[in-house]
Amino acid sequence: MENRKTIKFYIALWLAKFSTKILKLLKRNATSFPGDLAIKICPNFLGILEKPKTIIGITGTNGKTTVSNMINDILTENGYDFVNNKYGSNIDRGITTTLINASDMHGRTKKELAVLEIDERSANKVYPYLTPKYLICTNIFRDSLMRNAHTEFIADILTKYIPKETTMIENADDIICSHIAENNKRIFFGIDRLDTDTTYFENITRDIRICPKCHAKLEYDYVRYHHIGKAHCPNCDYKTPDADYLVTNIDFKKLKMTVKCKEKEEDYNLITNNIINIYNILAVIALLKEMGLSHKKINESISKLKIVETRFSEENYKGIRILTHLAKGMNPIACSRAFDYTRKEPGNKAVILILDDLHEDKSGSENTAWQYDTDYEFLNNDLIKQIIVAGPRYLDSNVRLLMAGVPKEKIVYKKNEIEATETLNLNNIDSVFILHDLYSIEETKNIKNKVKELIDEKGNKSNEN
Repeated sequence: MENRKTIKFYIALWLAKFSTKILKLLKRNATSFPGDLAIKICPNFLGILEKPKTIIGITGTNGKTTVSNMINDILTENGYDFVNNKYGSNIDRGITTTLINASDMHGRTKKELAVLEIDERSANKVYPYLTPKYLICTNIFRDSLMRNAHTEFIADILTKYIPKETTMIENADDIICSHIAENNKRIFFGIDRLDTDTTYFENITRDIRICPKCHAKLEYDYVRYHHIGKAHCPNCDYKTPDADYLVTNIDFKKLKMTVKCKEKEEDYNLITNNIINIYNILAVIALLKEMGLSHKKINESISKLKIVETRFSEENYKGIRILTHLAKGMNPIACSRAFDYTRKEPGNKAVILILDDLHEDKSGSENTAWQYDTDYEFLNNDLIKQIIVAGPRYLDSNVRLLMAGVPKEKIVYKKNEIEATETLNLNNIDSVFILHDLYSIEETKNIKNKVKELIDEKGNKSNEN
């Protein structure tokens, strides 16, 4: 590596490190600018910079951050010393910043291990310069048209740029994800047929219908959601693969699951009853087992995990459950999964929707097609007593709810989040669900606080009476 380092590289490295110090003094996030600066000065900087010996990568449409954080927490719990981009961006400049912070003034790495969340769209800017030993692919779904276009486009980019030496850990139940980098060594994780699986498609969208090899219509043995399930082509060998790490039983009440690997079954604790996060936990187990961690160490660490609050939180406040659930804006799959989870939870519910991508409010897309790929019909449910819609595109969401058959008397729609929340009717309500976008964290906190104020006011009135 040393003979490849040029004056330009060292200038980029030192200026990037200096900018990190200045930004921190100014109390600014130094998560991507230093890496961006280094790449602008030295375009192949990431390739020259020395990397940790072992790199674990996590990619996919949904669940990257959750899986990465779980891996980080478990490795920390078990005494591993590593670098990660937990507080940085997952594109090339953020990853570069992370590795700069783990290097010395000569560009030599100070860590033997790295855990990196890697945006799937950045494959062409990252994998030519670093080779993960293991790369988890959580799933491949349609996402924002502004960011990720079509699933075939994303799958092709990943397959083209993922290094041949990388061992893939892929979701067997996702027929798109499980066929990425087919020439690599691949390990699959999946969940056996559940009682809730069907033989029909309940969701509006399905990202793969035709066999990409022979163009026959795919057939499903069972459907879990969207294109997740067990599928095969009737004309050729294209199908969902058998899982190396297979969940054979889930006890949703006791929050436990049984995982079969190499004819051996092991029981693991769960921290959630949400099927999306069960897949995420399974991906983590598959990786850690491949790394050599024991069942006992993994299971003990899982018991101490918590889903990051920006993704999911639940609190019982004076007898009313308040739940926040990430429903990534402009991502119809993430929103549909949040809607499905909400309708299936017990008790009478009020739902507050802030789905607009506020991060892109000024430069966002006028395209609202994603709203019509999203299963708003799931919110047309007798146990959902009120739906409050807020945010810049509140009128579009209101129209979509009406088209889904939600009675208009159940809907309140206002642009301002707090004004909308003030209309919350808590009579006979067991739970309040706040479904929010990735960049609406502060707004979600404010809404949650307002909900608590309204619960307090309701309690005070009851005491007065």
